[in-house]
Amino acid sequence: MVARAVCEVDLDAVSANVEVLRAYAHGKPVLAVVKADGYGHGLVPTARAALAGGASWLGVALLQEAVVLRRAGITQPLLTWLWSPGDDDLAGCITQDVDVTASALWQLEEIRAAATTAGVTARVQLKVDTGLARNGATPEEWPRLVQRAAELEAEGVVHVTGIWSHFVLADAPASVVNGAQLVAFDDALAVVDASPLRPELRHIANSAATLANPRAHYDLVRPGIAVYGVSPGGELGTPQTYGLTAAMTLRARLALVKRVPAGQGVSYGHDYVTSAETTLGLVPLGYADGIPRAAGNRGPVLAAGRTRPIAGRVCMDQFVLDLGDDPAQEGDEVVLFGDAARGHPSAEDWAAAAGTIGYEIITRLGPRIARVHRGGQA
Repeated sequence: MVARAVCEVDLDAVSANVEVLRAYAHGKPVLAVVKADGYGHGLVPTARAALAGGASWLGVALLQEAVVLRRAGITQPLLTWLWSPGDDDLAGCITQDVDVTASALWQLEEIRAAATTAGVTARVQLKVDTGLARNGATPEEWPRLVQRAAELEAEGVVHVTGIWSHFVLADAPASVVNGAQLVAFDDALAVVDASPLRPELRHIANSAATLANPRAHYDLVRPGIAVYGVSPGGELGTPQTYGLTAAMTLRARLALVKRVPAGQGVSYGHDYVTSAETTLGLVPLGYADGIPRAAGNRGPVLAAGRTRPIAGRVCMDQFVLDLGDDPAQEGDEVVLFGDAARGHPSAEDWAAAAGTIGYEIITRLGPRIARVHRGGQA
């Protein structure tokens, strides 16, 4: 059976991208972020591919994601950081040597209770807010968090393995915000140095900082989007600038091809009207599959030999292409995005068309699109 659409993931590209990032890290270990189902590429397959490329650590946002990786037999060091009070997966993480992040005192207390019940020492990393105002303890809260962590470590309940933070604007390397955050991070590290804690790792570098800010590399770098061959955006240029390869290709097959006259309105609202007699091709993907509705009349698709924009609005399950007089028939393959080096539109192209970022393009694809993994351990 031929699928109407397929999301093809090149695991060898993931491994190769990690190798490239290791080179930029100049000997510092790489933590490959595989949260959000491996940025839409598949959690377990991409985790294994990243490790095959030389990643020393893996990172996920949710405790549940960490448990899934452990159940899949992945034993390498693993960090997780986003959880709410009473999270059922906390005990599973603690008993399976997952590093759990604490950004607040209540989190340390829940970790203490879970570790005590399980009779184990929990691996903990402390996160400080250096300006993003998202997760992490504020500078005012930080000394007390460090103090309490030291008390619990003295009791043998926790072992603090790392201190970390996250950038606001690393994709604009020249911004003064980055320097201010590094100063704030160094101040937070000084508080730790003055305590009994002796964590092995200090880290703040995301993809953009891994590629463009060696000052931020500390003991470990933590790339996410670059692992998948997508640019962090901002001022950093294309993936090809850094030798990265897009790992995801989204393909579909034309469901219908038909000739229409000049003056024919296309799709809802007739936002697109044909200028001459032409051939229309129907692509069976829509916003229910994660195709951005905002990309109507702009989203680039490689079809019938060249890249052309969507004609009209994106619908729930389908959109239309104006193929002109180029030959086409039902079942012909079209490529929405993939590796620009192979002549495909890129995730970055789609992001520009939809007014968003490449991260959203690759992570928003829905479950109706089949995932096929190539290379690696596929």
